[in-house]
Amino acid sequence: MTSREQRRGSGIPPVLLIPAGLALAFLLLPLVGLLVRTPWADLGTHLTQPAVLEALRLSLVTGVIATAVCLVLGVPLAWVMARAEFPGLRLLRALITLPLVLPPVVGGVALLLLLGRRGLIGQHLDDWFGISLPFTTTAVVIAQAFVAMPFLVIAVEGALRGADRRYEDAAATLGAGRWLTFRRVTLPLVAPGISAGAVLCFARALGEFGATITFAGNFPGVTRTMPLAVYLTLETDPEAAIVLSLVLLLVSVAVLVSLRGRWVSGASS
Repeated sequence: MTSREQRRGSGIPPVLLIPAGLALAFLLLPLVGLLVRTPWADLGTHLTQPAVLEALRLSLVTGVIATAVCLVLGVPLAWVMARAEFPGLRLLRALITLPLVLPPVVGGVALLLLLGRRGLIGQHLDDWFGISLPFTTTAVVIAQAFVAMPFLVIAVEGALRGADRRYEDAAATLGAGRWLTFRRVTLPLVAPGISAGAVLCFARALGEFGATITFAGNFPGVTRTMPLAVYLTLETDPEAAIVLSLVLLLVSVAVLVSLRGRWVSGASS
């Protein structure tokens, strides 16, 4: 096949250009509208407002803690999903990824029914230890971790399945135990997948709204994260809402940039 024929075969059909352009405009124009309406001259003033700084601080702190919780719990879970074989594995994988498609507000209701004062576990925490989780900062972390952990598990499980197990087998033949092999061989092998999953997890936690407002409420300095602040200030102070939205947009762009190399390498393999 000649180079001219190859170019003709790989060309984009003109009939697809119009809907492709409409799709691109549909996705980008709202972001352009956000950038155009951003009060750039007063950006510093809005960012230094106590309510904005409070929401930023709370979002960053809870997002980092939620990501740490997901790492501690999600990496072992991903290892089990990638290496273990047992009946019901497919069903378990579907249940683990359910928060990806579950409406976040439903997740918040589920957490409330489990950990609320009258929940299956929450009532015992309240009766035995005097611990009430709903409408606290801890509830924010739990809600964020619930909706974000599947991102980490999927990324790490994929990395584990793609890792060369010969290195683990070699470590085992040299006398390394399972825990030592996991720490010194497996984790370094899947470190890029863990990093990518952690970044996605943090971004998802930072943008969580539905489960947070349902399970944790909307209390300034306690549970009011950036998405909740955007929702609240949209009516009272639209410019502050735009500034907070811009911050979340910049975080999302940073996530995409940090993961671009991984996506490109995965697509080319």
